[in-house]
Amino acid sequence: MLTKPRLLVAFLCIALQAQADPVTDLAESTNAFGLELYGRLRVQPGNLALSPASIATALTMTWGGARGATADEMRKVLHFTGTPSEIMATSGKLTASLQDPGRPVTLKIANRLFGEKSYKFDPAFVEATRAAYGAPLEALDFKNAAGDARGRINGWVERQTEKRITNLIPPDGINGATKLVLVNAIAFLGEWAAPFVKKVTFDAAFFIRKGQPKNVATMHRTGFYRFAEDATTQVLELPYRGGQTSMLIVLPTEVDGLDAVERSLDATRLRSLVASLAPTQVAVSLPKFEVNPTQSIELAGELGGLGMPGAFDRGRADFTGMASPPDPDDRLFISKVFHKAFVRVDEKGTEAAAATAVVMGPTGAAPPQKVVELKADHPFLFFIRDEASGLVLFMGRVADPSVQ
Repeated sequence: MLTKPRLLVAFLCIALQAQADPVTDLAESTNAFGLELYGRLRVQPGNLALSPASIATALTMTWGGARGATADEMRKVLHFTGTPSEIMATSGKLTASLQDPGRPVTLKIANRLFGEKSYKFDPAFVEATRAAYGAPLEALDFKNAAGDARGRINGWVERQTEKRITNLIPPDGINGATKLVLVNAIAFLGEWAAPFVKKVTFDAAFFIRKGQPKNVATMHRTGFYRFAEDATTQVLELPYRGGQTSMLIVLPTEVDGLDAVERSLDATRLRSLVASLAPTQVAVSLPKFEVNPTQSIELAGELGGLGMPGAFDRGRADFTGMASPPDPDDRLFISKVFHKAFVRVDEKGTEAAAATAVVMGPTGAAPPQKVVELKADHPFLFFIRDEASGLVLFMGRVADPSVQ
């Protein structure tokens, strides 16, 4: 008996996923690292500024010469998922885009290696760092003239940052045993898309803490900005001319609410805050401020605490990708990491600069009509961001605008 043919139908399920963007991924990694580092540095009192982009770049150059467990630890702390060559290539691409002369803001990034003239470095490492970061190797005499070498490095940083970052490496930062210093410097100058008018800047109360006001020069402007708020936080985006870079102001709702906001802030939270921004008419009151520390921050302890202690351990550090001398006592480890950042905000815009030095030693929708108010009259956070990639160039805390 014939049976009716059966129709067999197979359904092919096709899952589509957006192609990952290596530049965005690198920016996310840098932001995650920067916010975790800030979480350890925030215990310092007063105003604070750092450049996650600068610190991550200097450490990425260093990671390029790490091997074994040292490389694995640094990879985790920096949140990298690619190989050193892939990360270097992506970082170079991002750096070039940030410095595009067609951008209406000025962003200058420079990298350099300063090496002991008698020490033999791996040519492949030197060439890879030069190709990816434009970081040539300059020979210095650390062994016999450490003071002169320090002066040379600090002078280079001053020139790259328009003299905003001085004495990056302190007198005891290097010595005759230093073999290599890897340095990144970054300088930013941007004008607001909508400048504040100087004639409406006047002294107003800024509450350092509840019940303790100080009169500080405060700028005022009402305009359409991207803005968001919830029960604990107000967020305002102030675009720079051209709209490719912006400053994000994160203001706790309560005068004494900064600690809670800082504790809750990570890369996911920052991304969520940015995603929630919407065009709004905002009456902005923002103090003029300048963060200009006299001393560099020493980051070795904080970086070790984040999960890369091996890089600072003369017995465990493996940087044989930089140099592999026959005598184990001549092998490299990180002895110091110095960082300093400068940020100044006024009616016209923002000037910012930062530098990081890694010192190596042997074994050693339509806007609503309602006007909302953002009154930054108590401690707040700021982030200078590249809009295309999301990279945080600078970030920090204003605890007292009257103090540099």
